[in-house]
Amino acid sequence: MQQTIDRPTSHRRPGLPRTGGATPRAPHTPLAPAPVRRPLPCRGTDDPDLWFAESPALLEQAKVLCGECPVRDACLTGALDRGEPWGVWGGEIFERGVVIPRKRPRGRPRKVVAA
Repeated sequence: MQQTIDRPTSHRRPGLPRTGGATPRAPHTPLAPAPVRRPLPCRGTDDPDLWFAESPALLEQAKVLCGECPVRDACLTGALDRGEPWGVWGGEIFERGVVIPRKRPRGRPRKVVAA
């Protein structure tokens, strides 16, 4: 004669009392609205080469665009840590891994200073 074993029909552990349904959830707490993110000037421009231009005037324009950037300090710190070889980073001009105040135009300097 074969003996039958009673097995539980649910996936709960045997020996625990039946709770009668799903556990109640905490009420949903609404999240605070996400902060308004301004587009970064280096990401929103039509000309990404502006930050690596050869022309001193274009590099000065890039520096002006960096002036209002919310991540300007972090950008400059990161560029210094990485030793960026050239370009405008954090509102500063890098040349050969060093911050320079302004870029000189290519070629020989003038013999006579223009008035």
